[in-house]
Order: sequence, then structure tokens, then C-alpha cells
Amino acid sequence: MLRIILVYGAIAGVIVGAPMLWAMLATDLNGPMPENGALVGYATMLVALTAVFLGVKHYRDKERGGVIKFLPALGVGLGISAVASLGWVIAWEISLAVTKFDFVAAYFGQLIEQAQAEGAMEKVAKLQGEQASYAAMYANPLYRVPITFVEMFPVGAVISLVSAGLLRNSRFLPARAA
Repeated sequence: MLRIILVYGAIAGVIVGAPMLWAMLATDLNGPMPENGALVGYATMLVALTAVFLGVKHYRDKERGGVIKFLPALGVGLGISAVASLGWVIAWEISLAVTKFDFVAAYFGQLIEQAQAEGAMEKVAKLQGEQASYAAMYANPLYRVPITFVEMFPVGAVISLVSAGLLRNSRFLPARAA
């Protein structure tokens, strides 16, 4: 089981981490943040987390003889999700280290520009005050790493629940005879 978790989790981690790392290295980080960056990031996560379903199915079909209960299936799915989320964190940390990208300044800069465009000057002042305290917190890896992990893991948890619920039925995508 551990082997399946590590293999499928590593595959998902590479699928989700490599495009993000490539995008960070290929993008002009001094310009505005891409508007669709979050959408692309979460779409990549969904594609990568298909490895959860495939890993649970592999475990059910090859290791468990085509039958699995909900909790063991959920455990495998959550394990794969955790390893994949670690891949996301590692790719983010590498990209921050290599590019020296100041995420907090870019993020709050975008929020402040939006507030100025709306004419909400009290919101601008509030955001500027929050930016300094958030930058101090985000500089600490003990704060940044769990935040980054939580960006992906809940998505993996939902996919793990759905996968476990579907694959506990041995008639759903049954194992093929060898």
C-alpha cells in the first residue's frame, strides 16, 4: 500500500509541480499577476489528482483482489493526496527560492490596485496595513508551508472521498481478468 501511495502521489506531485515551476520561471514576475493563475493552478490540481482515483483502483484491483472497503480506499486516497500536496509545496518553495518572487507584494499590490480603481480609499489603507503583517508571517516557512499544503490537500480529500465511495463497489469499473 505504501508503495502505491508513494508512486501515485509522486506522479501527481510532478504533474502539479512541474507546470507551476515552469510558469514561475517563464513569467515576468515584475509584471502583474496573471488573472487566470488560480484557475490554471486548480485545474492542474484536478488533473494531477486523477492519480488518487487511479491509485485507489490499482490498490483495489491488484492488491485486494478487486474488493475494497471504504476506509482503506479513503486511506490510500488521502495518502496519495498528501504526497501530491507535498509535491505542490516543494515546487512552490523551489520557485520562491529560485525566482526571489515576492508573492505578498504582488498579491496585495493587485488587491490595492482593485480597491483604488473602485475608489475605496479606506480599503486601500486597510490593505496596506495588512500587507506588512502578512509579509512578516509569510516570510516564516513554518507559516508558509502549511498554508501552501492546504491549498491543494482539501481538493485531494474530496477526490479521495468520491473515489473511495465509487470504488468500494466492486462492480464499478471491475478488474479485468489477466
